[in-house]
Amino acid sequence: MISDAARAAAVELFSPPFRSVFIKTLGLTLLALLALWVGLTSLLEWTALPWLHGLLPGLPSWAGVLGVVIGAIALAFAMALLVAPVTAMVAGLFLDDIAEVVERTAYPADPPGRALPALRALVLAVRFLGVVILGNIVALLLLLVPGVNIAAFFIVNGYLLGREFFEFAAMRFRPEEEARALRREHAGTVFLAGLVIAAFLAVPLLNLLTPLFAAAMMVHLHKAVSARRQVDSTRL
Repeated sequence: MISDAARAAAVELFSPPFRSVFIKTLGLTLLALLALWVGLTSLLEWTALPWLHGLLPGLPSWAGVLGVVIGAIALAFAMALLVAPVTAMVAGLFLDDIAEVVERTAYPADPPGRALPALRALVLAVRFLGVVILGNIVALLLLLVPGVNIAAFFIVNGYLLGREFFEFAAMRFRPEEEARALRREHAGTVFLAGLVIAAFLAVPLLNLLTPLFAAAMMVHLHKAVSARRQVDSTRL
């Protein structure tokens, strides 16, 4: 079930129906990351470097160069951490567009889902942002714990991303509480699907497309879970 959903989402990601959403999301994400880079660079030049020279007025030129190099490395590291949150925030505004494409192309005979209200979609986008930031902070802290290391990244992000994206897909067809109950009922399946999303997130450059892939995958997974649930209820 999970492999089928992941395979379908990966194929759809580069299909013509996805193209407009793909371009909008990727373009806005790159612009947001560029703006962050410029902002963080300006902030570093305005605060850290003058403070360093004021603290050590006799600072040799090589030390200044070293400071710039260290600052650049710190900025690059910060940007690497910010890729996932920024992508989640931008893509969160287009998740319904992604879901509609998947439902229309893969399930044309089924009733379409309902797009979330604009305010609810905005709240969801902000929540995605918070979840991804929290997940990466926790994972970063756990990386310092011996014996945990990189597994922490996958476990934390697998749980959080799986939960959020599955509930999003389910809420297009169900009330919020029912969507959460369905996610809890299939917690193991949703978590394994979240691990697939976390693996996608761990690949540089490809991680820019994580929310698009995750939304498409969870639409397929929700459809599969709902169909199985209906079959089981019919048997009873």
